Amino acid sequence: MVSEGDAGYPRQPGFLPSGARLASRLLRPWEGAREGDRPGRRLTRPVAFPVSLPLALSLGLMLVLGLAMGFATKAEAEPGFQHPSYIVVDAASGQVLNEFHADAIRYPASLTKLMTLYLAFEALRDRRISFETQIPMTVEAASVEPVKLGLPPGYTISVQEAILAMVTLSANDAATALGQYLGGGSIPRFAEMMTLRAHALGMANTSFDNPSGLPAASQVTTARDIAILARRLIIDFPDQYHWFSTRRFLFHGRWIVSDDNLLKVYPGADGMKTGYTYAAGHNLVTSAAHGDVRLIGVVLGTQTIPEVDGEMMALLNEGFAEENAPAAGPEIAARGPFHALIPSAQAAPATAPVATSLPVPVSAPVAAPPETDDAPAPWGVQIAAYTSEHMALYVSGLSERILQTGRAVVEQGYLRGKAVWRARVVDLSAAEAHAACVTLAHHRLPCWIVPPSANGEVASR
Repeated sequence: MVSEGDAGYPRQPGFLPSGARLASRLLRPWEGAREGDRPGRRLTRPVAFPVSLPLALSLGLMLVLGLAMGFATKAEAEPGFQHPSYIVVDAASGQVLNEFHADAIRYPASLTKLMTLYLAFEALRDRRISFETQIPMTVEAASVEPVKLGLPPGYTISVQEAILAMVTLSANDAATALGQYLGGGSIPRFAEMMTLRAHALGMANTSFDNPSGLPAASQVTTARDIAILARRLIIDFPDQYHWFSTRRFLFHGRWIVSDDNLLKVYPGADGMKTGYTYAAGHNLVTSAAHGDVRLIGVVLGTQTIPEVDGEMMALLNEGFAEENAPAAGPEIAARGPFHALIPSAQAAPATAPVATSLPVPVSAPVAAPPETDDAPAPWGVQIAAYTSEHMALYVSGLSERILQTGRAVVEQGYLRGKAVWRARVVDLSAAEAHAACVTLAHHRLPCWIVPPSANGEVASR
């Protein structure tokens, strides 16, 4: 079982709606049940069986003894993608801005590493370890399933290297080695430390079984509990938070690159962690700041990477709008809001140049030209062109969700001999295309109108 990895990207992007739209889409017949209950597990009318008095007494005694000895089983976590859960909180106040199934039991997958890091930061603060402390790669650590650094038993890594490997690659062997070291050589002891610390932080519905997040039936959490942990990491260890914004680091002559797409595509995002197992689905925790407002978002249990990333971006957009937060600061505007944003090749006429920074503020809207008939013309809008196809898929799908009209497409082109992908929304009328750019500007997305004359037609695939 791989705890972190890639998922197939759909050819046509599809995103989960957020807020009330997500709630209405995901309502189930068991909606009235207490959050965290398994759907369909309702008590039915009992069936009477003839039982003798001695047998009844024996069964009752066995039940009492079993409960006394802790044999009662814990509620099983639902595979998250059956009905994803999320929560958005203000990092400063802890106020909940948006939530859905936030107390439903979920598998954390590699979000577990956030607690491993919390305990490592505690040990650094208390000077029980330093960044230079060498952590042995034990047989247990080296034998865990991928994703991992792949070091053999007997090698050592520094605490700093272990931290970097966890926040970028989500390396299971690094997390296991560090946890085992902090647990005095015992992984079960460290897991107990993790659970105790979680409960002390107020994570009442969380228990841990290992430092990495590899599958374990007893390793469960909730979106609310993960938000508590993320917030406490920011508040309790402000001098360590910068690790979560690491894009890549050099390890033994090779670059280890972060798999957190939000660091690359969302303005103001500067951490924290991804997670995936088959049972958990795709999990994501993101912290982002616009001005003086910092939000923490948690999304658990989507089916694909585009879904979890798109849902997180939509939730953060809604949260910042609710908080009346300003647009991203000058540093974000200078580097552009999306990773690998490049000038478009053969994408729009010369009258609609492609920029690499944030769009013109919505205070200067473009007036839509009058139309002579009601039939939609083959107009479209282009959000941007990218060197990454899946990034274009993300953005085109997100834009279609925002506009609630048109059709998201990705068109391949070439610029100086290199392939690029254009994120577009097509099947619009001229008025809809102009209105679309105004709407997308509200969401801080760049936008250029693509008339029917551009390249003869608006291409799609």
